[in-house]
Amino acid sequence: MHVFFHPDFYQVYTSDPAAEAGRMEAVVAAIETAVAFHEPQPASMEEIAAVHSPGHIEWVRRQGLFDIAALAAGGAVAAAEAGMRAPAFALVRPPGHHASSDSAWGFCYFNHMAIALQALKRRKCIQRAFVLDFDLHYGDGNVNILGSRPWVTILNPDDHDRQRYLETVAQALAATDADVIAVSAGFDNHLQDWGGLLATDDYRRMGAWARQAAQRNKGGCFGILEGGYNHAVLGKNVAAFIEGLQD
Repeated sequence: MHVFFHPDFYQVYTSDPAAEAGRMEAVVAAIETAVAFHEPQPASMEEIAAVHSPGHIEWVRRQGLFDIAALAAGGAVAAAEAGMRAPAFALVRPPGHHASSDSAWGFCYFNHMAIALQALKRRKCIQRAFVLDFDLHYGDGNVNILGSRPWVTILNPDDHDRQRYLETVAQALAATDADVIAVSAGFDNHLQDWGGLLATDDYRRMGAWARQAAQRNKGGCFGILEGGYNHAVLGKNVAAFIEGLQD
């Protein structure tokens, strides 16, 4: 499995939970013997500006966060490109799914998913995309940017019953004919994280369903880290998802 990660993601760039010390270290420790790490380059201004307004880009720059946010977006683009050949994962932060074209909240700055998919579309790598966002929180930025694009379908499962939640995901992935399956992979809905709903093996199952859909459609598959804040379980949850993607 190709995982796109840069040592700069270890830095504590703000005081929010996504930037806490030890968070990325926990994931790296859990997966380092099972994956191949690659250092991404920052997303280009062209790639970022295809999704975000000049005013928003300047706002991120004024926060002193342009470099780390652009690097995270670049990791997503690299994972998306690699994912067209074999499943890949962007182990990046800050997260991105709450970033809209001209605004952002929820620890996000640039929308990595939108930047990555727009890059694939512009390079004629894909015709249709399916976005699964299993983060605890609704990916409003993904929807605000990508929801109006007729070539993108987005699923934010929100059932509070675990079995129905998983059935919704399984059925949607079984039905899609998209040529890329893209996952906003937030792990904060775990039983021992903020949401308290999903088991570790559920992430493995969703990863496997995503991979199976990509194989059926002869397309690509990739994931991007979003939330997940209990360092004691985050690593094993990411590892389970990656195992599902590559089994």
